[in-house]
Amino acid sequence: MGNKSKAGDSNNPFTNRTPPPSDSETAEQMTKRIKQEEAAQQVSKEIDEILYERKKYLEKKRKAVQILLLGQSESGKSSILKNFHLAFAPKAFQKEREVWRTVIQLNLISSIKRVLDILKEEWEPEELEIPTTPDLDTPLLRNLRRMRLGLSPLIFLENTLTHSLAPELAGSGDVCVRAGTPWKSLLNLRRPSTASSESRRKTSSSDPSSVLVASRDNIVALWEDQAVQEVLKRRELRLEFTSGFFLHDARRIASEDYVPTDADIVRARVRTMGAEEHQLTIEKGEQGLDSGSDIYVTDVGGSRSARQSWIPFFESVNAILFIAPLAFNETLEEDPRVNRLEDSFSLWREICSSKLLMHAQLILFLNKKDVLSATLEAGVTVKKYVPSYNMPNDVLHVTKYFREKFHAYLRKLSPKPRPFMCYETSALDTSATAAVLVGVREIIIRQQLEDAQML
Repeated sequence: MGNKSKAGDSNNPFTNRTPPPSDSETAEQMTKRIKQEEAAQQVSKEIDEILYERKKYLEKKRKAVQILLLGQSESGKSSILKNFHLAFAPKAFQKEREVWRTVIQLNLISSIKRVLDILKEEWEPEELEIPTTPDLDTPLLRNLRRMRLGLSPLIFLENTLTHSLAPELAGSGDVCVRAGTPWKSLLNLRRPSTASSESRRKTSSSDPSSVLVASRDNIVALWEDQAVQEVLKRRELRLEFTSGFFLHDARRIASEDYVPTDADIVRARVRTMGAEEHQLTIEKGEQGLDSGSDIYVTDVGGSRSARQSWIPFFESVNAILFIAPLAFNETLEEDPRVNRLEDSFSLWREICSSKLLMHAQLILFLNKKDVLSATLEAGVTVKKYVPSYNMPNDVLHVTKYFREKFHAYLRKLSPKPRPFMCYETSALDTSATAAVLVGVREIIIRQQLEDAQML
């Protein structure tokens, strides 16, 4: 009777995989076999669910707007991405405000470290030992040592936190993270007031707030010191133009009740190593758009060494947002011999001429227009860096000149005719950039409908 029952199960793959013995089967053996069958069925069910969810995800993504952010390192891609969040999913972004609070505090400490390093180079060259004689023990050196000592707790804390985020990238001068890691969870350090005393103690030991508050006077004194400003001016270092710069706001940030503004968050600097995909679900009523629809934005690394990894992300993209900073007088961080704007032109030419991308919409953002304006107001002439420039040295003409150069490359190199879409932006102007992004999204959706012959 038992053998007949087993034969009747011959079509069951789980029974075939763990068949009962040909002779009699003990109760213990049967229990073990049944558990093995149930475990195998559970594994199969989980695999089916994973495959089903993956299929649903790919189908949903295929119908959604897919955008690829391209541009060199420090072009402003991350700021544009944060503007996407603010424009389309502000409630979700609001939940991350505490995380960005810690990032901004770390950015402030990084700027302090950089200033101290510059002063050390200027006032305490490596070829000299620490002065021990009265003639060499100058007021400037005494002041440097005093500032360094007063700010040392901040430096120690910043080293500890950045090392916990990405040990192999610590010490680079930036807040660095690896794409795909839960770095936001690691930085969500603050706890509700109802947390246990032990929890609060652990939080305070890794939260920069209290140390910043205690160091506020030293920070302000460092930045406002006339001798410090003279060193930076002589070296032509405009730190205020770098991303993640908050020394002008040190008093406001180094306070117990500091809450980041939207503009603060957009200015915050986190260097992400590797490509990272962001899924934004449009919230109800935002910008008059349909709620529940998705936008997928992929941010890829902008450094020269990372560009060879861009190609796999080109396959199903609807549009490429190419970010080109109007930084005609700056060079690449990874190669000081290369002008930033010239590098942007080189990248743009490659993108325009690529047959792989001939069906993707190219949308150019001439970014950091605010930095361009400040640079020109400071008396920097474009012709000094761009010999072919022969127009007035003002924002209107400079922007027009570079816009036309980008347009000419698109017209000449594109495998097929396509429109030139260009926006002049300052990623720090959140309201204006949000309006631009809404327009960009509508352009992409319209093109999708035309490609599907629904318009």
